[in-house]
Amino acid sequence: MRKNLLIFLIGFLVVLLDYFTKKAIVARVLPYEQIKVLPFLNIVFVENRGAAFGLFANLGNHFFMAISLLAIFAILIYMLKIARGLEGYALSLIIGGAAGNLMDRIRSGKVVDFIDFYVGQWHWPAFNVADAALTIGIGLFIWANLNKGSKGSRVQG
Repeated sequence: MRKNLLIFLIGFLVVLLDYFTKKAIVARVLPYEQIKVLPFLNIVFVENRGAAFGLFANLGNHFFMAISLLAIFAILIYMLKIARGLEGYALSLIIGGAAGNLMDRIRSGKVVDFIDFYVGQWHWPAFNVADAALTIGIGLFIWANLNKGSKGSRVQG
C-alpha cells in the first residue's frame, strides 16, 4: 500500500510543480522574453498549441485533450493491475506530465513552455516541468522493460 501511495504521490507532485512553475512564468515573464539563468539556460514564456516542439498544432486542442485523457486512463489501469517498482514510478511521471499539460489545455487551449536550453545559437525547443516528467518517465519505462529479465532491475520501494 505504501508503494502505491508513493507512486501516486510522485504524479501528484509533478502536477503541482508544473502548475505553480507555469503560473509563476505567466505572472512574471512577458511572452517571448528571455531571462538568462546560466550560459546554456534561459527562462522564456512561449505558448504551444501543438504536441512536443509545437508539432501537429493544426489537429486542434480537442484532439490533444482526448489523447491525453485516453493515455492517462489507459496508464492508470495498467499501473493498478500490472506496474511495480521502477515501472510504476516511471508511469507516475508520465501521468503527472500528461495531467499537467492537460490542465493547461483545458484552462486556455495551449500549454505554457518556459525552459530554454541552448548551445551557442542552437536552442532546444522550449519545454516545461510536465514535458520533462513525461520524457524522464518514458525513458525510465523503456529502461525498466529492457532490463526486466536482469536481476536487480526493479527498484524496491
